Amino acid sequence: MLVELKACFMEAYDDNQDGKIDIRELAQLLPMEENFLLLFRFDNPLESSVEFMKIWREYDTDGSGYIEADELKNFLRDLLKEAKKINDVSEDKLIEYTDTMLQVFDSNKDGRLQLSEMAKLLPVKENFLCRQVFKGATKLTKDDIERVFSLYDRDNNGSIENEELRGFLKDLLELVKKDYDAQDLLEFEETILQGVEYSNDGKISRKQLTMILLALAKHNHEEEPVTP
Repeated sequence: MLVELKACFMEAYDDNQDGKIDIRELAQLLPMEENFLLLFRFDNPLESSVEFMKIWREYDTDGSGYIEADELKNFLRDLLKEAKKINDVSEDKLIEYTDTMLQVFDSNKDGRLQLSEMAKLLPVKENFLCRQVFKGATKLTKDDIERVFSLYDRDNNGSIENEELRGFLKDLLELVKKDYDAQDLLEFEETILQGVEYSNDGKISRKQLTMILLALAKHNHEEEPVTP
């Protein structure tokens, strides 16, 4: 019976017939406003993970490393303001929307969103580090490194620091770990920075970024299967 139910469900909602329900297909299942909230965010992705980390810091008001229900509600309220739809939404409705979004994105069902869960609700246009050049497919050039540096050095001050650094490390962490939280990011930061003669000033220079990217490309190239 369950198998038949699943087949009916997939037939109804799996529009591209890939055997999975993607975010746009999922949105069809939600009531109108939740559907709108979901698609509004996906139709307006963030420029980079630097912006994501700035938003994370803004809404993780207690610094717990998680976005709890009240913090998520504040985020959704501001999202509705951005979309000029807040006047139509009561506080009770906002609580309803928050509960729905938690049900959809809280994968481990602990009643709050960790970094990787919030990243699904708040997508970034592209993880630049997923490009073929960083997978060892082609040789990494000076221009590639400069492009990455300018992507994360949002204030153009010649170094990657604070949310810029955390955004870069978040993108790097996503290459090796699907589910991660703030503690994973912190431990990953310590591991990565120990290998680049880090000076504890909270900044990464072009030279240090180059070392990390070359190590990444080399590691990925070594892991590629050899074609007979």
